Amino acid sequence: MDGRRTDVAPVAALDDPMRKRIYDLIRKAHHAVSREDVAKEIGISRKLAAFHLDKMADRGLLKSHYARPPGRRGPGAGRSAKYYEPSDLEIQVSIPERRYDLAGELLLEAVRSHRSDETAAEAAFRVARDRGFATGQEVRRTRRLRPLGPERTLGIAEEILDQHGFEPYRDTPGVLALKNCPFHAFAQTAPDLMCRMNQSFIDGLLRGLGNESIEADLACKVGDCCVTLHRRDVAKH
Repeated sequence: MDGRRTDVAPVAALDDPMRKRIYDLIRKAHHAVSREDVAKEIGISRKLAAFHLDKMADRGLLKSHYARPPGRRGPGAGRSAKYYEPSDLEIQVSIPERRYDLAGELLLEAVRSHRSDETAAEAAFRVARDRGFATGQEVRRTRRLRPLGPERTLGIAEEILDQHGFEPYRDTPGVLALKNCPFHAFAQTAPDLMCRMNQSFIDGLLRGLGNESIEADLACKVGDCCVTLHRRDVAKH
């Protein structure tokens, strides 16, 4: 999603109390402010204000532009000043990682595409599987992959699921378990729905990668995510 980041750099930029005060000031201003404006309002030097403002701009929290000060136009108006305003950056940091944005996208698409011959839950499973399938196909296309064997499929699935916050790990040979559920709070409220959506997404991913020998089952160890990936010739949990 546009403007969304999950790294901690922007959050770390606000760890300084002075910088946090400046950021709050700019968000409440509802218009672009200059270094001089910030220095006067906070009670610091223009140089220190510029340091904090540019640091936040470097981290993506603010955007800047140059303009003539209000009321100054034409020859003799002086140099343009640098103005700052909030960026559209959204910061989402959680440990372990959660992906409620993805769950929301899937559920919204399920509502939009709901067919008369399926229940609401079936629409959600279909949309999740389609998203997983499209993800797998895109990986195959960009990496120019030929049909994959089971081990190679598990390896690539491990990479993709790690990027989605599932914290995959190899439990035993031929088995890929998931330590984290990115939809944890939703799964606590509606486990049947969210666990089946997880399974559908991962099943679609495997088929999108072009493999039919790996299964995604609703079976896991206590404390793990609800889905386990395994070769069909390897016993699941």
